[in-house]
Amino acid sequence: MTVMLGVNLAGRDVLLVGGGPVAAKRLRRFLAEGASARMVAPLLHDDTARLVERHEVAWEPREFRSTDLDGAWLVHTATGDPRVDRLVAEQCESQRVLCINASDGEHGSARLTAQAEIGDVTVGVTSTIGADPRRSVAVRDAIVDLTGDGRLPLRRRRTARSGRVDLVGGGPGPADLMTVRARRLIAEADVLVIDRLGPAAEITQGLDPDVEVIDVGKQPGRHPVPQDEINRIIVARAAAGRRVVRLKGGDPFVFGRGGEEMLSCLAAGIPVDVTPGISSAIAVPQSAGIPVTHRGTAAAFHVVNGQGGFGPGTLEAMADTMVTTVVLMGVAALGRLVESALAHGVPKDRPVAFVESGHTPQQRTTRTTLEHAVEDARTVGLRNPAVIVIGDVASEHLLLPAPAVIGAAPA
Repeated sequence: MTVMLGVNLAGRDVLLVGGGPVAAKRLRRFLAEGASARMVAPLLHDDTARLVERHEVAWEPREFRSTDLDGAWLVHTATGDPRVDRLVAEQCESQRVLCINASDGEHGSARLTAQAEIGDVTVGVTSTIGADPRRSVAVRDAIVDLTGDGRLPLRRRRTARSGRVDLVGGGPGPADLMTVRARRLIAEADVLVIDRLGPAAEITQGLDPDVEVIDVGKQPGRHPVPQDEINRIIVARAAAGRRVVRLKGGDPFVFGRGGEEMLSCLAAGIPVDVTPGISSAIAVPQSAGIPVTHRGTAAAFHVVNGQGGFGPGTLEAMADTMVTTVVLMGVAALGRLVESALAHGVPKDRPVAFVESGHTPQQRTTRTTLEHAVEDARTVGLRNPAVIVIGDVASEHLLLPAPAVIGAAPA
């Protein structure tokens, strides 16, 4: 039977007996935990010697003595000789010092777990009978994998003294395009503040019933929850000791007003952090086979909010043949955009692509030119959410093969 304890080794005396490659591996871990490590070994493996020198670890170049245990909280023995390791373990037992016996786990009083840090939770796996490190590692890795699916029950069950806010980028839509950290933070959340776009609909299906979900989604021309009220909501919930995830489509800092929300939290003294997401400015064109940069075609890209004005920088970007212009939230402004571009001298035949509902089953791509963009948008009934791409990368045959010509002679 094995009882697992969480032990804080920071600043505490840890003795390593033996200087081989196993000792090097364990020394790295103990140093990472902040332990005050020292070593006793006649010789050191190259890796161990480098660690000892780099971290100025005290090293006695000799055989083990029982007096080496004086002051030790924990001993790790890995001499390569099972008889010596057992002797060290027996000496530790007589002096009531915990000992990890690397050569024979059953004859040590302690074992190292296969460990992972998942947010503010530490997961440790070990065997109850005998030592089986490979199995422990496999089980640990399987648990960590559940984080990516959001299936670990990571929410706190006791009320915290203070809350926090995480501004989380949800990516372009599908939940499996979110980061592992994003999924983990959502699993920890007491409150989820969601937008209309992004993976919110898929994510909310698997939440605990007592997780508060607040929909503040905006639609073109309709903002039922003003930004000031969103700021107030996330700050108030966090101030009440709750963990808040503000889930946004794309990336929080790409036209997501994440900066404003962060400033509100900081002004209120609320801990806040940002988890990036894949911006639709890149991901949605990619879903249609459009790279925003492509060697020999586009060396840069310019991202613009269609709801704002089209200043000189945007117009110059559209005129530059080596720059891709990506317009978000630009359906309503398409006519104004085309008019400004043509007036600035952007060629009429500059390729344009509309990608609607990218990364969803409803995705639709329309390819046209600047001259015909408004007419073609009206013909297909262009609707939000859509990303508009202007530049040579939007050319139909840049990556995708040209369609076969009916009746063409075989090559």
